This record gives sequence, structure tokens and C-alpha cells, in this order.
Amino acid sequence: MHSKTPIPKIDSYRKTRSLITGGAGFIGSHLCERLINSGHHVICLDNFFTGVHENIVHLISNNNFELIRHDVCQPISIECDEIYNLACPASPVHYQFDPVQTIKTNVLGAINMLGLAKRTKAKILQASTSEVYGDPEVHPQVESYWGNVNPIGLRSCYDEGKRCAETLFFDYHRQEGVKIKVARIFNTYGPRMHPNDGRVVSNFIMQALKNEPITIYGEGHQTRSFCYVDDLVEGLVKLMQSSQEVIGPVNLGRPEEFTIKQLAQLVIKLTNSNIQLVSRALPSDDPTQRRPDITLAKQILQWNPNTNLTDGLSKTISYFKKIIATFNI
Repeated sequence: MHSKTPIPKIDSYRKTRSLITGGAGFIGSHLCERLINSGHHVICLDNFFTGVHENIVHLISNNNFELIRHDVCQPISIECDEIYNLACPASPVHYQFDPVQTIKTNVLGAINMLGLAKRTKAKILQASTSEVYGDPEVHPQVESYWGNVNPIGLRSCYDEGKRCAETLFFDYHRQEGVKIKVARIFNTYGPRMHPNDGRVVSNFIMQALKNEPITIYGEGHQTRSFCYVDDLVEGLVKLMQSSQEVIGPVNLGRPEEFTIKQLAQLVIKLTNSNIQLVSRALPSDDPTQRRPDITLAKQILQWNPNTNLTDGLSKTISYFKKIIATFNI
């Protein structure tokens, strides 16, 4: 008798199905590429409030990419193995445009994605932010620091929305057994940043390339740490792939600290511009210093961002030059 050839399970042929909310955004689009290149089937979900088609149009013809136009404030039923929850406007210009909607995106979006993760038994990663630390009184910021946040300020819709989302993630984990990961993302920059998003890197580059004076707030002594997007995406993937016991929160950022004035001077140098700095009043609740302690990420993820600011800015400047030439901005 001939033995029958065993029929393989369908799951043995199936790729990991990765749902990325906010997948057409700056960081989300890079994450889509990274996971597709690693053999995943990517479902990109975006309502295109700040995400743009140009960020993901080159992926449309890929058989391992799906695009769904949807707002995370509304429930959705999708089969997936892991969820990266990146959906939320992340720059002050965008999240202050409709602060109530920003809070809804953070809170209702988290509830809906956590509910989906509970039903599908998927792992879910929350893209939280260094803004949960507010204007920190501890420097550099460690994950155990609870923060110094104004709950009723102009930035509170984002800061407190992200803090509430973290609370929801941990309560779904404790109460429902949902497999969670929480990343606290510090300032990230690189190609596909929106040219008019109001962030310091994009502002400075656009002003320099258009030969306009660079606007700094106050004396430019406030500090930031800047992480290149490829390094950040690698950190997100490593966190998602970490053991189930690793839930976070985990700081992801480059711990090298620069003043805003130093950043402006470096952008002027790299763009070969001959322009001046112009000082404006500091905006409300603008943090005076921001630098991550990434000891935990180094220890449990073996992650360490290696793109220095000069190299990363050079790549970002080249991108913005193309954007200006293409769209005549």
C-alpha cells in the first residue's frame, strides 16, 4: 500500500499578517516596507488625515500589501497576527487642529484595536511617545518616570491621550490577557516627513532650502534628541518580536542631545545656506529638554540607533529637495 501524502496545514503556507494603523504616515510607511521585505503580509489602515498616498503608492502593486481607508475611531473586523497601532497625528500643527478628534483617535483607537487584538489573539504594539513625560524634571528620561504633564494645556489632547492609551493597554493586558508591547518614541526624522507638519527638523530644512530665515523659539537653548526613522522602525520590529514577557514601556530614541540652535546651525551648514536665525516666543508647554535613557532597549532588545545626525539630516535634506522640485512648494 502506498502511504498517503499528508496534507499540510494551510497555516504552514501563511505569512505573518501585520496590521499597521496609520500605515500611510511618516513612520508607518517605513514600517510597511520593512515588514514586507521581511516576508510579512501587511495590511495598511489609514484615514489619510495626515498620511499621504505618495508614501505607500509604490507598495500598491505588491501582493503582500493591502490598503484600507478607515478611521480607527470606528471598530473594524480584520484577521491578523500582530497589530502596530501608530494611528494619530503626531505634530502640534496637526494634533491641535482638532484636539477633540486627537483624543478620540488615541482613546477610541486604542479601545478598538485592543478589542481586535483580544478577538484575534494578536500581539499589539502601541506607538506611544516621549510626550507622556511632559516637561520632564528627570533627565534623561527613564521608563519608570511618571512625567510632568499639564492636563489642560494646548498639547494635552496628545500628551494625555497617549497616557490614557497606555493605561488602556496595560488594563487590557491585566484584565483580558491581551499580549501587549508599548514603545515610547522620541523625536524621529527622515524621508517622508510632511513638509508642513511644524516639526523642528522639517521646519528648519524647508526654510533653509527656500532661503528663508530659520525660526527658533526662545533662545534655542531647549534640547532634543533625534532618531533616524530606519533606526526607530528597527526598534519597533525588535520590540514586537521580543518574548511575551517583554511588554514595556520601552524608550526608543537616540540619546545624543542637541540644542535647537545647534540643529539649526547644522541644517544651515548641510544646505549650504546663508541665512539668519529669527527668534520667536516659546509656545505653550514646550519641553525645555528631552533625551531618552535607552538602557532597557539595549538590554532586552539589543537595539542601539547608529545613524548620526549629520548622515540622517543629509538623507532627509535630499528627500525635501525632491519634494520641492516635484510639487513646486
